Amino acid sequence: MKKIYITILLSAFVFNMKAQVGTPFIHDPSTIAYCDGKYYVFGTGEGGLISEDGWHWHGGAVRPGGGVAPDVMKIGDRYLVVYSVGGGGLAGGHASNVMTIWNKTLDPTSPDFKYSDPVKVANSDYDEDCDAIDPSLLMAPDGRLWLSYGTYFGFIRLVELDPKTGKRMEGNKPVNIAIDCEATDLIYRNGWYYLLGTHGTCCDGPNSTYNIVVGRSRQVTGPYLDNVGRDMLKGGGKMVLSARKDKIGSGHFGRFIEEDGVEKMSCHYEADFQQGGYSVLGILPLLWKNDWPVAGKQFQEGTYEIASERRGYSLELAVDFVRMEAGFRFWRKIDENTIKPIENQRLDEVESSWPKGKISVRTSDYMNRPNQRWTITAVNDSVGTLGAPYYKIQIAGTQRTLTATADKELTTEASFSGKAEQLWQIDQLTDGTYRIMPKAVPGTRERLVLYSAGDSTPTLAPFDMKTDNSKWEFLEKE
Repeated sequence: MKKIYITILLSAFVFNMKAQVGTPFIHDPSTIAYCDGKYYVFGTGEGGLISEDGWHWHGGAVRPGGGVAPDVMKIGDRYLVVYSVGGGGLAGGHASNVMTIWNKTLDPTSPDFKYSDPVKVANSDYDEDCDAIDPSLLMAPDGRLWLSYGTYFGFIRLVELDPKTGKRMEGNKPVNIAIDCEATDLIYRNGWYYLLGTHGTCCDGPNSTYNIVVGRSRQVTGPYLDNVGRDMLKGGGKMVLSARKDKIGSGHFGRFIEEDGVEKMSCHYEADFQQGGYSVLGILPLLWKNDWPVAGKQFQEGTYEIASERRGYSLELAVDFVRMEAGFRFWRKIDENTIKPIENQRLDEVESSWPKGKISVRTSDYMNRPNQRWTITAVNDSVGTLGAPYYKIQIAGTQRTLTATADKELTTEASFSGKAEQLWQIDQLTDGTYRIMPKAVPGTRERLVLYSAGDSTPTLAPFDMKTDNSKWEFLEKE
């Protein structure tokens, strides 16, 4: 990584600040790992972050060896951690070693928590055309384990490791696969190997130009070409993620697959303006378009039409249709002098006609009526999900709240109580649509989602990525 001397100072500062417990401060994060009900991510230095729910992060992860830019992968019933020591221009040199270590668990409170002795698997000399830092792991579908490493100072290189020992495969020689990037990550999907690289400059706070680019290949050894055929060995790369609003300098891509159709990408932002300009962990939905990875967006609070992908019908309260007073006009002669705008139907015009207790829901064609407009708000004092909070879903202008029922159906209740069946997980899926899932359904531990059982019949059912019945769109309303 460029300007690594700044990174080391920043990382030491970050990991020693007790006030940052409960906040996601980290630099050069690994891929997120899940172990015994908790999420872990390691960073430059000897520490990292832990989260019980994927949304609230705090310090406490332990990794020995110091060094920079680690990665972690579960292989069988063990975790392989890789990191680098030296290089990066620190103290004026590029000599570095890449090390691997094993542990049965990532939980530092477990009696099984003990790292193995480190093993060197790659290195670079002072005058070599490679800088052996920023390592990353890939388990290929054929069971072979690969390690990429390198920075702007020369080539990104690829070597093969033994997945049983974490050692370098005997006789394996490095293969050059890219230049003009660093902090690479290799992933596999649908017959393609993808090389994600971090381009630009780091470690300069709000002036960092880091961004994440990608190329792909049918072979793990390359060539990795971008969307217009440029080879990453010649500086190619398709943009995946750059700056986002008040977060600058995205780098160090990682992929986390929750289940079919639900993927997340992790990174760091060199500067989060809302967090004093410090480097923080970022988690976003990972989408796929034409077999290219695309960074999704964190769901934004607001007022929406909630439309089913099945037919396009929208979720609404099942109340009587209230006609507007404008009446029939299609055959009358128009006096242009009398034309004036008419307003949409207002909540205060119809709410008194609604039942006071529970009201069921249905789907129907959207007409911008009060019973079809939903305000979605984060419940920040609740636990969250990976990369996102839970949300409450309410009819706009009211406290009437979407609620899962014990018979695996849907209703609305007159107010929000904070119970689990009123907390909703909203996941952007890999195709860009959304899954809407209650935190819990009374009387069952089954994970159910908002589901279109018929054109007009929303219900709760298991998620199935292969059907539009499980998918929804949020269309923003003013």
